[in-house]
Amino acid sequence: MAGRPRQPLEVIKGKGRSNHLTKKAIKERESQEQAIRGYTDNIEPPSYLTKEQKKEFEKIAAELMRLNIFSNLDVDGLARYIDSRDQYIRVQKELRSMKPTRIMEVEILGKLTKEKFLNENYTKLQRAKNLLFNECKAAASELGLSITSRLKLVIPKVDEEKPKSEFEKKFGDV
Repeated sequence: MAGRPRQPLEVIKGKGRSNHLTKKAIKERESQEQAIRGYTDNIEPPSYLTKEQKKEFEKIAAELMRLNIFSNLDVDGLARYIDSRDQYIRVQKELRSMKPTRIMEVEILGKLTKEKFLNENYTKLQRAKNLLFNECKAAASELGLSITSRLKLVIPKVDEEKPKSEFEKKFGDV
């Protein structure tokens, strides 16, 4: 289906555009959105995470549940994010302990000289680090862990004390 992506009802209300929807349409959307939101009754760290990763899982899951943007369906996504992040940190530490180049003695025309060569292991780890970073970034965005992705999820507040229009004064809430 072409067109704009469907926005949650609360976002539409927050923008002041809910008057374009009928009461019936509003009720239907509310029930659909409630059904889609998902449950939070079975959020536990997966068994394949390490003890430290499970602690991190519980910490992040609690924050996401507090923001009402996390459900049982997101458990595996968060676990993948935590695992990728953990691997990224390990690769980053390994890179810091390694030099990008190495000096080797080579024989050129019967004479020993020192030459600089690119450390192949450093290059491989750098590629792995970049892949893990992209994995983490994508997962963080999906879960609402970055400020940018959370701003997309923010639901504007509705002004309760909005003055009634002439139409509303004459005919009420139709």
